Amino acid sequence: MLEEILSARDCARCEFCCSFRRQSLNLTPYFAPETLEEIQRLYPEAKFKSLPGRAVTIDLDDKYSTDDENEEALCPFNRKGCILPEHLKPFDCKLWPFRLMKKGGSLVLALVPSCPWIKKDDMSKLKEVALSVAHEAIKYSKTHPEIIIEYRDDYQIIIEP
Repeated sequence: MLEEILSARDCARCEFCCSFRRQSLNLTPYFAPETLEEIQRLYPEAKFKSLPGRAVTIDLDDKYSTDDENEEALCPFNRKGCILPEHLKPFDCKLWPFRLMKKGGSLVLALVPSCPWIKKDDMSKLKEVALSVAHEAIKYSKTHPEIIIEYRDDYQIIIEP
């Protein structure tokens, strides 16, 4: 359903969502701990790091060549498209260009402000797609609360499930 608002062709050309500035490392995707063993078996060169709670993300520390906080590093699983099998992709990546966020005491599904290809001119289509993924996102967050990030004003709330 996400293809209705974001084409696979545009995504493959862009790779924006798969590159991370040093200053934005809090937005790297979280991997479900139960997938790590299989990912490491398939991709032994993959490096991960643990964050507070159960959160695990890719370790990009050795991918940066300078101390510039704006330098970007590409996800090691991106090779002109994601090489991870669908069942091993981080939920954050499957949910892109939306993020599940906490605003006050509520959960919201918000649109990532930086995706250059999202068709923002059709808010009804964005809401329809967001509604179609919201239930799964909330269900997933109950066992993986680390995917919920704090709301930021630069994100646009699409729905409040």
